[in-house]
Amino acid sequence: MSTVDAVVVGAGPNGLAAAVTLAKAGLRVEVFEAAATIGGGARTAEATLPGFRHDVCSAAHPMALASPFFRSFDLAAHGVRMLVPEASYAHPLDGGRAGMAWHDLDRTADGLGADGRAWRGLFGPLVRRWEAVTGLAMSDLRRPPTDFTAAIRFGLRLAEQGSPLWNVRFAGDVAPAMLTGVAAHAITPPRRLTAAGVGLLLATLGHAVGWAIPRGGSQSIVDAMAEFVTARGGVIHTGRMVTSLRELPPARATLLDVTPRALSHMADWPARYDRALRRFRYGAAACKVDYALSGPVPWAAADCAKAGTLHLVGDRAEAVAVETEVAAGRHAERPYVLVVQPGVVDPTRAPEGAHTLYAYAHVPHGSAVDVGDAVTRQIARFAPGFQDVVLARHVTTAADSERINPNHVGGDIAAGAVSPRQTVFRPAPRWNPFATPTPGVYLCSSSTPPGPGVHGMCGYQAARHALRDRFGVVTTSTA
Repeated sequence: MSTVDAVVVGAGPNGLAAAVTLAKAGLRVEVFEAAATIGGGARTAEATLPGFRHDVCSAAHPMALASPFFRSFDLAAHGVRMLVPEASYAHPLDGGRAGMAWHDLDRTADGLGADGRAWRGLFGPLVRRWEAVTGLAMSDLRRPPTDFTAAIRFGLRLAEQGSPLWNVRFAGDVAPAMLTGVAAHAITPPRRLTAAGVGLLLATLGHAVGWAIPRGGSQSIVDAMAEFVTARGGVIHTGRMVTSLRELPPARATLLDVTPRALSHMADWPARYDRALRRFRYGAAACKVDYALSGPVPWAAADCAKAGTLHLVGDRAEAVAVETEVAAGRHAERPYVLVVQPGVVDPTRAPEGAHTLYAYAHVPHGSAVDVGDAVTRQIARFAPGFQDVVLARHVTTAADSERINPNHVGGDIAAGAVSPRQTVFRPAPRWNPFATPTPGVYLCSSSTPPGPGVHGMCGYQAARHALRDRFGVVTTSTA
């Protein structure tokens, strides 16, 4: 008889969500993490100067407050303070203009002039049914929606924004730029169905719940989950790289927060399944740039100082051109840059009066190029004088990112190309995307539905299957 009920490999958000779900069911859980610290894509460290705490991968969390797993786990009850900026995101344009996505939908629409009515019409029905929209988008994509009205409304808007009709409802350039900036989170050219879906979901959540920033850093989220697991008798091992299932202790269930590429080397899988794992495609990447600043960013558009997240890429046409360049394997001269300024809501990240700034640029898969100068120029494009407040800078290339976190293959922080096929069939065309051909072994990384993001749903859903299949436990809640 084994001394442990379940084993989890990987202590990122999904691995820990799986461990939480199993521990809550009363199981004895052991977690194995290759890095010296837990967290995966949700770690926080002093990357630039002492006293400046930077999020290593994820910083703002559009899906955390909406995630069924996190809502049931109740981050606040476990000491995590999720702070919501007044504006979820901003999209500055040349000439000192900016589109502001306030947490308040009506305030956002009022600021868009002639396109305000169009923005309200696009997002109003989705915001009113945000829980149903979230339930659909964060599901395993295998079952009918519980709210067909919400699904139809989302589907119609998806068809519009993922087609040549995407500009029909807009008269100006600010609103479409805003939506394109959000869609670019998919790290794939806009006006594709998957990018449109990402843009619609995240923008909806920006108005419905806000894009939260954890006080003290993203590490607080995973630390809370780890504490939950260990308080229930679970054990978390760090510095333990696992390359084969044979290296793990015997257990009735094994859940793997790893990539399909890593999974393919961990056992002798049936040929068809192994081919699917090896054919799984990884997408474009991110080059991360962290800044220690002597003061706030001097944005040309003053309201940008109220936004937690900013998308720096110019108008919709420029965004399409830039992302198409990257998808073709070329570095853009003025790349898409995503910026998070935690100091808008969290003064704990830096010494008094100082700030941290999180930024990443989209780059080709596997890039070893340091694009720190290009990122700095892109920020200064919309914040003249930005260089004057920079105290220090730390760059993590896409190639470095994979060395730090093996789940970021080639620097792909989305754990796989966000294409229509790979959105549904992550990682292989199977009815149960979490189960492997070996009974009791499950994949629970972001390479399974619903895909990337700090929401814990991949780990939670994989754990539910394990509980039902291996322990006869049918869960009715979401954590």
